[in-house]
Amino acid sequence: MVSTQAQTGAGTEYGSLWSDAPYPVLVADAQGSVVLRNNAAGTLLPAARPGTRLGDVVPAWLSTAHDAALAAGPRTGRDTDAPLTGPIGERSFEAHAGVRPDGTVAWWLVDDTDHALAREALHLERNRTAFLSEASSTLLSSLNLGRCMDVTAQLAAEHLADAALVIAPTHGRRLPVVTCLRGGSPTLSHESVDPNEVPGLGEALRGFPPVPSRWIDPSAAPDWMVPEGFGPVGSIVITPLPGHGVPAGALVLLRRSGGAAFTDSEEVFARLFAARAGAAMSAARLYAEQTSITDVLMRELLPPSLHQISGVDYAGGYRPSADHERIGGDFYDVHPAAVEGEASLVTLGDVCGKGLEAAVLTGKIRNTLHALLPLADDHQRMISLLNTALLNSHHTRFVTLVLASAVREGSGVSLRLTSAGHPPPLIVRASGVVEEAETRGTLVGAMPKAPARTTVLTLAPGESCVLYTDGITEAEGGPMGGVQFGEARLRRVLAECAGMPSESIVERVQMLASQWIGTGRHDDMAVVVISAPRTHHLSAVDGHTRGRFTA
Repeated sequence: MVSTQAQTGAGTEYGSLWSDAPYPVLVADAQGSVVLRNNAAGTLLPAARPGTRLGDVVPAWLSTAHDAALAAGPRTGRDTDAPLTGPIGERSFEAHAGVRPDGTVAWWLVDDTDHALAREALHLERNRTAFLSEASSTLLSSLNLGRCMDVTAQLAAEHLADAALVIAPTHGRRLPVVTCLRGGSPTLSHESVDPNEVPGLGEALRGFPPVPSRWIDPSAAPDWMVPEGFGPVGSIVITPLPGHGVPAGALVLLRRSGGAAFTDSEEVFARLFAARAGAAMSAARLYAEQTSITDVLMRELLPPSLHQISGVDYAGGYRPSADHERIGGDFYDVHPAAVEGEASLVTLGDVCGKGLEAAVLTGKIRNTLHALLPLADDHQRMISLLNTALLNSHHTRFVTLVLASAVREGSGVSLRLTSAGHPPPLIVRASGVVEEAETRGTLVGAMPKAPARTTVLTLAPGESCVLYTDGITEAEGGPMGGVQFGEARLRRVLAECAGMPSESIVERVQMLASQWIGTGRHDDMAVVVISAPRTHHLSAVDGHTRGRFTA
């Protein structure tokens, strides 16, 4: 025990401190015994009476700090070191030390609970803000719906719960569900269940506000919702994943029994995360739907693959004006004859303009020509009706067009060719001579009438007819750049292709035109080759089915 005289001496020195301070003041000597305490310290630490051992009556963190203060020695001033912080009971205190030459240490204890809570809340808010920012970047980095669901489940399991489920809406009883345990990998399953059997899930999938977690009985969670090996569920949060106009799905968070239940603050934060995840999933779903629609439309707008029909060889090639585009203003089609022995119709055209707008009009023109197939034996009438249709539409664009009717006759191919404002077809004879078909006409969709002249000719075996758009002849490039490929150069290329199959001629023209252009700009380019193959006709085996041609 400390003597009364020592207590009195210390009290004289510290009297003004411990009698007037509104906060607890505790004085201990170099031997670790309590010398003095004021009334506030007595209320806070009732066991810390003068003469008691400091280590026995104060928290360990304060006793350790006292030993460290003694080892550091006296200080000038009372608060030269940063204060220590620690709990006393349910409150948090800052401990400020003042070491005196006589070896005593005075401790001022300042209640820091409110500041500590504020600092903790600020730290939590900063962490949550950083997490939401990182989650947004991660989620929006992919437009794949499956990937977005996986990332959402994994982020939620790692940062918000012990396990997370992401459930996408569906038009049936099979729900796409991505499940992820903390520290695990997401897995996809399809559950044949009724979401309305789970409180709050049906509402969340329909985009209604979330049901508070305290309303959901964890023990009622169905087996499909609880991951294998998870154990008893202690707390559940179900929140909608809002999308762009329609719900994107639902997020389910699970915590194990025995752990802390979800607080109101955590539920609100889960909704903030769900809003970002829902936006990303909705964008991914919208992108997938638009991509599917685009693919369907592209298949209708892209030129078809050509092959041999009724003993006549056909080949075609197309290159849009921009490499990142798939469609444009050039088009071609081959319409097989409805009756064997009649002519098939080949159409090749060039709509004014390029890109998507030209492609839309191209699709309408192709559909119109398809509807006019019953008139395929009268090229002029087809062109006139198409001209009237374009003049009566809201489009201000026009089109140049060439029609070719081809039918096998003996070993050759009979052709009827009609150009409507389009470059005349070129005929590649077996000898290597390249001729220009004698057909001319007015472009379609610009004038009240579109007169055109039809020419008739025959292709001998090994000879070809080449239909092309001006994107090939007007393509600029060459060694010095800025020089057009030109019709003369195209004729020389075709002369070298005499006797070649139609596919080879198309490939040769496309390759040389592309080399000429290099990396320069160009218009849409299309080419179709009609060839009379070097073949022999075989009669039908049973006398009734169609015969065929073979090399």
